Amino acid sequence: MLAPCSGWELGCFRLCLRQVRLWAGAGRWACWACQARPYSSGGGERWPGSETEVPPPGPARRTLKEWTLQVSPFGRLRARLPCHLAVRPLDPLTYPDGDRVLVAVCGVEGGVRGLDGLQVKYDEDLEEMAIVSDTIHPQASVEVNAPLKFGLDIKSSGSGCVKVQSIECDNCKIETEHGTSILQSVKGQKLHVQTKGGKVICLGTVYGNIDIHASDKSAVTIDKLQGSSVTVSTEDGLLKAKYLYTESSFLSSAAGDITLGSVHGNITLQSKMGNITVDSSSGCLKASTNQGAIDVYVSQLGKVKLKSHKGSIIVKVPSSLQAHLQLSGKEVDVNSEVHVQEMAEARKDDVVTVTGLMNQASKREKWIKADAPKGTVSFRRQSWFQSLKLQD
Repeated sequence: MLAPCSGWELGCFRLCLRQVRLWAGAGRWACWACQARPYSSGGGERWPGSETEVPPPGPARRTLKEWTLQVSPFGRLRARLPCHLAVRPLDPLTYPDGDRVLVAVCGVEGGVRGLDGLQVKYDEDLEEMAIVSDTIHPQASVEVNAPLKFGLDIKSSGSGCVKVQSIECDNCKIETEHGTSILQSVKGQKLHVQTKGGKVICLGTVYGNIDIHASDKSAVTIDKLQGSSVTVSTEDGLLKAKYLYTESSFLSSAAGDITLGSVHGNITLQSKMGNITVDSSSGCLKASTNQGAIDVYVSQLGKVKLKSHKGSIIVKVPSSLQAHLQLSGKEVDVNSEVHVQEMAEARKDDVVTVTGLMNQASKREKWIKADAPKGTVSFRRQSWFQSLKLQD
C-alpha cells in the first residue's frame, strides 16, 4: 500500500523553490505547497536540496484516505481538481506488472473538507483513471502512483499546483490557473503545458515534442529540453532555459526577457519588449525584438540573423569561426581582436553597414547578419570558456 503521506511528497516544491531562488531569482511561491515539510520516501530519501529548507511550524499532515485500483498498464489519468496533485511512477519492484494506480489524499486531519465528493474510479472500456472533485479543500493534496507509461490529462483550478515526475506517455496535457506546474524527467510524444497565472518549471531532462504557454506574468524556467519540436511562449514573464537540444524551437515573449544557455538546432526567438540573451548557439539562430537588446555568443555557425528595431546587438564569436558578416546599425563596432578579411563599410542615411569574411568563409553557407537601425552593433571575440559564465 502507500507509504504515509508527507505534504503531497511536497519536498518537490522545496526543491523547485530552491532552484528558482538560485537560478531564476524568484521569491517565495504563493502556493501552499511551498510551506510543506520536505518529502521523505519509505526509504528515507529526501528530494535534493530539501535538507536546506527549514519547514515552518504547523499541524502535521497525514494520509486521510486512499485507494488501490487495478488498471491497464498503458492507460490514461484524467484529473480535475482544485487542489495540489503529484504524479509519480509505481515502484517496479513492488508492482512488476505495472497494473495498479494508488491514490492518496493528504491534509491536516479535520481540516480537509469535501472528501466525500472526490470521485476516484477506473473505466475499463476507456482504460481511463479519473480523479475528479470541485469541492475538495484547495489546501488538500492528492498523490498518485501510476504505471510508468501512462497518459496524463490534468486540469487544476484555483491555486492548485501540479508535479509530474519520471512518467513516460504518448500524450501529457497539464493546465493550471494560478498554480505552479512542475515536470521532472518526463518523456512523451506530445507534452502540452498551459497556465493562466502560475509558473512552469522543467527539472532534469524533459523529452518530447513540447508546447508550453504561460499567460499574464507567468514565468517559465527550464533545465533541459530535448525533442524534435519545441514551442514555448510567455506574455509578461521571464522565459529562461539552460539547455535546448532540438531540431526546431520557437520561443517567444510579448514583454518578458528570453534568457538561454546552450542551444542546439534551428532556433527562432521573438520578443516585442524584452531582451534576448543566448550564452552559446550551435546551429541556425534567428532572433528579433522590437525594443529590447540582443546578446548572443555563436559557438558553431549555421545561419544567424539578428534584428533589434530600437535596441542594440552584441555578437560574440570564437576566433576560429568561419563566417560571412553583414552588420548594420546606427553604429557598428568591430573589435580589433577579430580578424576580418575583405572588410568594407557603406553608409546610407543614418545606417552603417559593415561586411567581411572571417577565416575564408563562404558567403553562401555560413553567415551572420545583425541589424540594429536605431542602436549599435558590436562584434567581438570570446572564447568558449568565457561563454560558460551562466552555465554553473
